[in-house]
Amino acid sequence: MSASENPRGLKRLGQRLRKKARKIVHGGPDDFLKSCRGVIHVGANTGQERDLYAAHDLDVVWIEPIPDVFATLAANTDAYPRQAALRALITERAGDTHTLHVANNEGASSSILELDQHRDIWPEVDYVADIELVSESLPSALAAAGIDTGRHDALIIDTQGTELMVLEGAAPMLAQFTHVRTEAADFPAYKGAPRRPASRPTWPATGSASPARTSSRGATPAAPISTCCSRARPDPGRV
Repeated sequence: MSASENPRGLKRLGQRLRKKARKIVHGGPDDFLKSCRGVIHVGANTGQERDLYAAHDLDVVWIEPIPDVFATLAANTDAYPRQAALRALITERAGDTHTLHVANNEGASSSILELDQHRDIWPEVDYVADIELVSESLPSALAAAGIDTGRHDALIIDTQGTELMVLEGAAPMLAQFTHVRTEAADFPAYKGAPRRPASRPTWPATGSASPARTSSRGATPAAPISTCCSRARPDPGRV
């Protein structure tokens, strides 16, 4: 049966063509790295993107709060001299005590928020431990570690529902970033987490964020952009 005789085949063909067209017009999701000098990656997990960042010759600061996962991250990035790992829980401000719920998928779905519809889509993922941690804002964590972020012009956030909190705490330093990318689910994966349309903060004195889009395109340093990548049914390790 030809595609013209198969409605489902036509639909799949149309989806593939639209995907290719979007990539031609907007570029791939990581194309922005070509114009960056360095990345701060909040919600590092085990540093899965370390080879990608190394291929773009980037200075990298990884931030991960879970002790066991951080140990793996540090080991994974030890061979990369331009990549540093920092253990901290990043929220909107420093000094708050939070319970971090650790997930059973190597910590990838861990969050300070309770699971919501995440359970419906991935019933095999659950919280198996709790850790009490004191939060830092992004600026306070970097300052405490003595990290010079002068070459870091991209911010990537994947913190399982608390991305907007991280952005709010990072407001004093957002002007240094030419690219900001966050994860934002388009369904309530975590209780209390904003969904993609709501993740459009405004930054007093540092410029304003553009409306969230499903691309990874940046803006000028004077007007950092908040870009949300959304997947209707994402990988449970990244949501």
